Amino acid sequence: MRQVEESDSDLVRKTRSGDLAAYAALMRRHGPRLKRYAQCLLGSHEEAEEALQDTFLRAHRAITEREAPRELDAWLFRILINRCRTRNGRADLVDRSFSAGLAYELSPTPPDVDGIGWRGEIERALARLPEAQREAFILKYVEDFSYEEIQQLTGVRMSALKMRVMRACEGLRELLRGAYDA
Repeated sequence: MRQVEESDSDLVRKTRSGDLAAYAALMRRHGPRLKRYAQCLLGSHEEAEEALQDTFLRAHRAITEREAPRELDAWLFRILINRCRTRNGRADLVDRSFSAGLAYELSPTPPDVDGIGWRGEIERALARLPEAQREAFILKYVEDFSYEEIQQLTGVRMSALKMRVMRACEGLRELLRGAYDA
């Protein structure tokens, strides 16, 4: 017999009544996508894990102390975006190198003929973009949010978002052209 998956609102309701297993189910459901975003933005597995844990701790506290959000996925992303911005803004991260899947030298190397090396080239290029452009690009093209959703998540004006995405695309194109020509 196939088990019916509980909705986010059912799991939130159970969490509010003290059911930690329900909250763990929410973490399993939303964690992989949130972690992927954090790792793309922060460039480090360890930093992404910390931002994700902080996000889930803050979310749990908010769910149990206040009314739960209607759109849980977007709400969790807003918390995570703020956690990532805070982590990126810390002075001790200014000189950090990208690691855990994104640890590459900044000098480009030719991609593999079979295309496998392109993933690394793209990750290296993403790591070199300014944070605001990287954030907008990842939300738009990796996480597949609409511009309206990104505006709600980030609080950035629509025209600025579109400009960030456009500049990120131009920057990636230039960085990847350099990798290909090397």
